[in-house]
Amino acid sequence: MSIATARERAAGDRLLRKLATFGRILREAGLDVAPHRLQEALAALSAVDVASREECYWALRCTLTSRHEDGEVFDAAFAAFWERRTPEIARPQRAPATEPGPEPAASDAADSRPSHHAGDAGDAAQGMAWSAVERLRTLNFAEYTEQELQRSRLLVERLARAQPLRRSRRLRSARAGDRIDNRRTLRGAMRTDGYPIVRLYRRRRLVPRKLLFLIDVSGSMEPYARVMLMFLHAAVRPGTKVEAFTFGTRVTRVTRELASHEPDQALRAAARAVPDWAGGTRIGEAVKALNDRPEWRGAARGAVVVVVSDGWERGDVDVLSCELARLRRAAHAIVWVNPLAGEPGYEPLAEGMAAALPHIDRFLPGHDLRSLEVLAGVLESLSDERTARRPAGAARR
Repeated sequence: MSIATARERAAGDRLLRKLATFGRILREAGLDVAPHRLQEALAALSAVDVASREECYWALRCTLTSRHEDGEVFDAAFAAFWERRTPEIARPQRAPATEPGPEPAASDAADSRPSHHAGDAGDAAQGMAWSAVERLRTLNFAEYTEQELQRSRLLVERLARAQPLRRSRRLRSARAGDRIDNRRTLRGAMRTDGYPIVRLYRRRRLVPRKLLFLIDVSGSMEPYARVMLMFLHAAVRPGTKVEAFTFGTRVTRVTRELASHEPDQALRAAARAVPDWAGGTRIGEAVKALNDRPEWRGAARGAVVVVVSDGWERGDVDVLSCELARLRRAAHAIVWVNPLAGEPGYEPLAEGMAAALPHIDRFLPGHDLRSLEVLAGVLESLSDERTARRPAGAARR
């Protein structure tokens, strides 16, 4: 295979991946984008100059939309995904819900350098990427409007894919490892008169570690809890080991409610299942219930526990300290996300937060999308080995 042919094939693969992602975004925005439409869009792109913004726009518009009222949603998604602009994406009229956002702002014309070389497709496809809205990344969750909350859903779903890994007891073939694969090594030795010249190995495979989220839904956490429930809905997917609980004055398991594929339906079901929404806060009693109930206790064993709370404890702080110590012994790691930690000059002086610090492994802010990006990075970086325990008050931020 020549170098030019390899480059053309790589450029085509990149364009195909970008087109599949764009189709998923349109489906989540409410458009009917079936697989055959993506095939038609790919054929249309192969017939136009990909360096021309107008030709690419109309090739995709004609193949991926079928209704006049879908045009506004398509224009907003096209500007955000392919041109890296930041307009508001309005939902189509047939979908329930929010008011449409303002018209997309005008931007500079796309680079329309004439090119008819196949290699140029790689340069064009390489520059096509989704760009998170910078204002939403740094805006405090408490200041979100309903429209901004809806627009942030795609960004939150991407972050919720992060999950820590652990080593399984099952083994897999590997080029290097600490255990020799006797069967494969001896089979390979048949080619060298019985001498095992090439040694083949096996190593323990990596599998997702259990995740347990404990979300504070008290009155002081209400502006942040709704975003975290969106985060949980994206994290609770079929085949994953993710458990979701809320607490205020009592603990409620909402994993089943959040397992629905429809986001709005899942969030409404979770809200109905939580009887103490916007009430008081008793963190210690919530952790005690998690430790005591047999059907919940197993969910925390060996898991990464993420507690989302501002630390305002209205119960006994001694109970909180004792129960967190019990949870710490069972869990792989405890990560505490505090929305107030993102404010300038914040110090964990509240009694509940001060009592919790000696028992947690990571202390993170949780007030905007940028802090959720940090949380996703921490979850992915947690090693398979048990987190090194630090002395009291030494939890890292």
